[in-house]
Amino acid sequence: MSAERGRSSPDPSPARGDPVPKERFGLIQFDGVDQTVIGADIHVGDAAPDFASVATDWSEVRPISSQKGKVRILASTLSLETNVCDRETRRFNEEAAALGKDVLVYVISTDLPLTQKRWCGAAGVDRVVTLSDAKDVDFGARYGCLVKEKRILRRAVFVVGRDNQIVYSAYMPKFGEEPKYDEVLAAARKAL
Repeated sequence: MSAERGRSSPDPSPARGDPVPKERFGLIQFDGVDQTVIGADIHVGDAAPDFASVATDWSEVRPISSQKGKVRILASTLSLETNVCDRETRRFNEEAAALGKDVLVYVISTDLPLTQKRWCGAAGVDRVVTLSDAKDVDFGARYGCLVKEKRILRRAVFVVGRDNQIVYSAYMPKFGEEPKYDEVLAAARKAL
């Protein structure tokens, strides 16, 4: 059962003096054990929180503030090296070409940038942008995706409209569950 808690946590550290994000125990399990999710869920109609992440070349990327005017799909994944995340990223890579240049697809995990770069090269993934949340877990905490005990992200997908508003939000209840691709793609097309 899920219990919301507002207790403080030293890990992860709040970014740039932000308030400590809330912790929610029991929202998801890892190998049958309840885990703590850091941060509140993001809902349709919310302003998309800005966040810093790291590209495969180790440069800082801010997909919200730097890409206003574009529609963005943000896919939160456990690790590119798991079967489900591999399938999901490949699927979004295939779909990205049909979405056009005004839709950007970001796949975010706590994999290191060099791991993401190697995986993308081996998989032939060139249409989505992989981003690492390993350094500051800024995305994970701001989007309610950070699993505290494992320092990984739970699976979720968000579509951010041209005006930086959330137009689609879905959190998968289990690590192995894939998103509803048709819903995500329809929301992105509608946001154009």
